[in-house]
Amino acid sequence: MTRTETLQTVPTPKKRRLRDRIPVVHQLRQSVGLQRGMLVTGLVLTVLFILVAIFAPLIAPYGFAQLRDASGAFGAQNPPSAEHIWGTTSGGYDVFSRVIWGTQTAILVIIVAVVFSIFIGVLLGLVSGYFGGWLDRVLVVVCDAIYAFPSLLLAIVIAIAISGGQSSLWGGILAAAISITVVYIPQYFRVIRSEVVRIKNEAYVEAAKVIGAKSSRILFRHVYRNSTRTLPLIFTLNSSEAILTLAALGFLGFGIEPTAAAEWGYDLNKALDDVTSGIWWTSIYPGLAIVLVVLGITLVGESLNDLADPRLRGRRRAAVASGEVAETSVVPGGPLSAGPGGLDGLESGETFDEHGIEVRP
Repeated sequence: MTRTETLQTVPTPKKRRLRDRIPVVHQLRQSVGLQRGMLVTGLVLTVLFILVAIFAPLIAPYGFAQLRDASGAFGAQNPPSAEHIWGTTSGGYDVFSRVIWGTQTAILVIIVAVVFSIFIGVLLGLVSGYFGGWLDRVLVVVCDAIYAFPSLLLAIVIAIAISGGQSSLWGGILAAAISITVVYIPQYFRVIRSEVVRIKNEAYVEAAKVIGAKSSRILFRHVYRNSTRTLPLIFTLNSSEAILTLAALGFLGFGIEPTAAAEWGYDLNKALDDVTSGIWWTSIYPGLAIVLVVLGITLVGESLNDLADPRLRGRRRAAVASGEVAETSVVPGGPLSAGPGGLDGLESGETFDEHGIEVRP
C-alpha cells in the first residue's frame, strides 16, 4: 500500500454542525446519566422562570398591588379558592399574582447586577493582567479587601443610602444590584486576570507585538476572546446569589415596597405572623418560588462547570466510544477500519494487543 493510499484511508475529522457549537446545546450533548438529568432539570426551571417573567402580564390574573376587582375587595388571608387559587395575603393581595410578578423583579436584579459586575470586572482584569506593574498590585489589594466585605451588610447599607430603607422599584433593584456588583467584581477580576497573565505570553500575542499591533488591539481582539471562556459558568452561579440577596433585603425590611413592585422576600416577611396562625399559603408559594429559581440556575451553573473540566466530564456510552476508537485508532498498516475486511475481517478469536500486533489464540 502506497503512502498516498494510506493517507486516503485515514478518516478526516468531521466538522461540527452549527447547532453543536451553541454552548448549552454542546454541553447537553456531552453530558450523560445523572449529569444530563441535572442539566436538563436546571434548564427547564431556568427557562420556565424566564418565560414567566416575560409573560407575567398575561399569566397573572391581577396586578401586583391590586386589592379589589369589580366584585369588591379581595379580603385578607383568604384561603385558596376559585377566585384566588393561592389565596390572599395579610395585606389583601392575591398570592398567585404576587409570585408571578415577582419573577420580573428578580430577573431585573440579575440583569443589572451581574451585567455590571461582568463589565467592570472583565475590564479591570484585562488591564491589570496585561499591563501589570503598580496598577496591578493596587487593583489586587483593593479587590481582595472588597471580597472580604459581607455582601448582605453592604446591601443593607446601600439600600439605606439610596432610599432610606423605603425602596421604590428601581431604588430596591439598584440597592441590591450595586451591592452584588461591588462584591462580585473581585471574582470576575481574579478569573480574567489569571487568564490574561497566562495568555499574554503566548506566541500569537508576541507575534502581534512584533508586527507593531497596538496594545488596545491586542488586548481586545486577541487576549479578550481567549480569556473569557469561563464567564458563562460564573454568570449562572452569581445569578442565583443575586436573587437570594434581593430576597434577604426584602425579608429584613429593606426591600421594595409592595405598591412599587412584587418581591418575594417582602412577602415572606409579612407572612411570618401567618405561619404561627396556621395560614400556610402566604409563605409557602413565595418561598417555593425562590427555592426553584435558585435551584434551577445553580444546577445549570454546576453542570456547565463539571462539563468544562475534563476530569469531571462524563464519558459517552461504551458502545459509542468504542466505535469512535475503532474508526480513529492507528495500528501498523493503517487504522482498524482500513484493514482487510475491517474489524469483521478478523478470524474468530483474533485480536490486537496494546502495540497493535495481531494475536491469535
